Amino acid sequence: MNVGSGGGTSLGVRAALAAERADTLARMAGLEREFSDIVTATQAANTDDEHDPEGATIAYERQHVVALLDQAREHLAAIDEALTRLDAGDYGRCEACGQPIAPERLAARPTATQCVACASQKRRG
Repeated sequence: MNVGSGGGTSLGVRAALAAERADTLARMAGLEREFSDIVTATQAANTDDEHDPEGATIAYERQHVVALLDQAREHLAAIDEALTRLDAGDYGRCEACGQPIAPERLAARPTATQCVACASQKRRG
């Protein structure tokens, strides 16, 4: 089965998305460990973020890891949605105009839901 106009097989696309999904899950696990380590270190040191000179750094690190985790969760959801589109036969087709998404765009952004033209219009408007 060809996918979009790129001629990639659904098997190849599925494998690429599965690999990206595994990488994202591994990144999330690492970030969750890092967050846990920060919380544990903060509790063990009994630091007071408000009055400790290092407090702002600790709070920043914690929030930074939370933001990275949120991004990874969003990316995981986008990968799962791409797999759903693949199963439905809609992968590689622009959700806005219905035209095929360029293979170069899908190679760069496998979770893309819009062609370059529609994505550009969305950003401008």
